[in-house]
Amino acid sequence: MKIKLLLLCLFTSSFSLKAQKTVDIDGRLQPLLNDFFEYCDTYEIEYHEKLFQLKNIDVTNSLPLEEGNTVMGMVTRDANGEIENILINWIALVDPEILKVVAFHEFAHHFLEYKHTCADCDEIMAVNNASYFNVARDWENQVKKLFVTSPVYLSKQAKVSFVESEY
Repeated sequence: MKIKLLLLCLFTSSFSLKAQKTVDIDGRLQPLLNDFFEYCDTYEIEYHEKLFQLKNIDVTNSLPLEEGNTVMGMVTRDANGEIENILINWIALVDPEILKVVAFHEFAHHFLEYKHTCADCDEIMAVNNASYFNVARDWENQVKKLFVTSPVYLSKQAKVSFVESEY
């Protein structure tokens, strides 16, 4: 009887430790994250494990917001250099198109393992964009380019090509 009780306690405690791993996601960003994950599914990019590496996906008022120094979004890293938070500046909430571009940009840093593609080129992964609206007007092309040129997608394609070439 004691052994069964001990096993039950061990099982329950191990289950509760695993169940405690959660990600705090700001509800205003959840629909955009869901859209991003739909694209991940389309391009067969796994995201579940990476999602639970995060602590937060949040809107914040702590990012710089001044002329010549506005940070629309960023990722923060832990002591090991791993991304642990995705942060979006509250000012991006002013317009849904700007919010979408900024959110996809930050999501792509983590889930698609992107660095920036250019300094200012009206792409989702640009450091700066002259017009977020130009990106939004060309959304489907922009998203396709974002995914098919991403480090994760290209790496997956290289593995598939390598396996196919062995036969």
